[in-house]
Amino acid sequence: MAQIDRVLRSNIKLRHLQLVVALDEFRHLGRTAEFLSVTQPAVSKMLSEVENMLGLTLFERSTRGSEPTASGRSIVRFARSVLAEYERTRDEIAAEESGAAGRTRVGSMVVALPTLLGRAVELLKQRSAQATVLVEEGDLTRLLPRLRLGELDLFVGRLEPGYAAPDLDTEALYNEPMMAVVAPGHPLAARARVGWQDLAQLPCVLPPPWASLRVKLEQQFHRHGLAPPTDLVETASFLAQLAFVQRRGAAGFMAQSVARYFESTGSVRVLKLAVPVELPSIGLITMRGRPLTTTTSQLMECLRQAAAESGAGTSPGSAAPRRRSTPARRTRAG
Repeated sequence: MAQIDRVLRSNIKLRHLQLVVALDEFRHLGRTAEFLSVTQPAVSKMLSEVENMLGLTLFERSTRGSEPTASGRSIVRFARSVLAEYERTRDEIAAEESGAAGRTRVGSMVVALPTLLGRAVELLKQRSAQATVLVEEGDLTRLLPRLRLGELDLFVGRLEPGYAAPDLDTEALYNEPMMAVVAPGHPLAARARVGWQDLAQLPCVLPPPWASLRVKLEQQFHRHGLAPPTDLVETASFLAQLAFVQRRGAAGFMAQSVARYFESTGSVRVLKLAVPVELPSIGLITMRGRPLTTTTSQLMECLRQAAAESGAGTSPGSAAPRRRSTPARRTRAG
């Protein structure tokens, strides 16, 4: 244990950390060497250096590639965290020296991208045009580990209760209903009233089976005595959803703010159908106790302002809808 402590504190170098992260990504010595712009023997030599320093085997080599051992996975997590802090510090110093406004790294679920985050970045750029926002799209299962490692500064999306943890600070911004959508020229688009039986007969684009929304949407069909559609495309991507809604004559489901945004662009039409499903609030997650960069704090202020402007739904815990924003503001979002 003393040897490991000494190595992690004093002996291990950034190039060693970059190596184990790259090897974890590629699981192959040759591809790792190509990525790092060194020879394969050099990769083998550096890996041996790290393993000898630690007195541990970090990767099992075989003809099929390299797999991290249990100790290797721990070192990879350590390496990712250190490299993330290194990049954060480097960017902050570079921004200060150049007079730029700084940088923040945001992980966002698709439900927050077109309207909430899009408008918030617009507001941030009005304050400081040189502020840089790196956006990674994904779900909680992919983005939360990156937030914990320090590779992201902020998460924006649905606050699923199952992911609450003592190391996370969460802030709910608003709740909003779901809406059913079709392509603008779809026969149902002009109907004054649409029923669940109409959707049951259509191709549908639904969330993946593991998504809580998928279960709740299927329950709506069952409550109306209907079997859920069997002609399905499953996706969490709005781009894929739009493509199949438009090309296959399918019905899809979007959060109200997103559906209205895409309707304003002429991409979809919102159906006159109530979709009474309860979903977690949309909000923010940061790491408890981790200092925020100035740009991250400013973006969070802009996200709160964008949520207040949008009138997307209701405040968490409130039954009264927020006042709707003007069409011009909603159009600028994204």
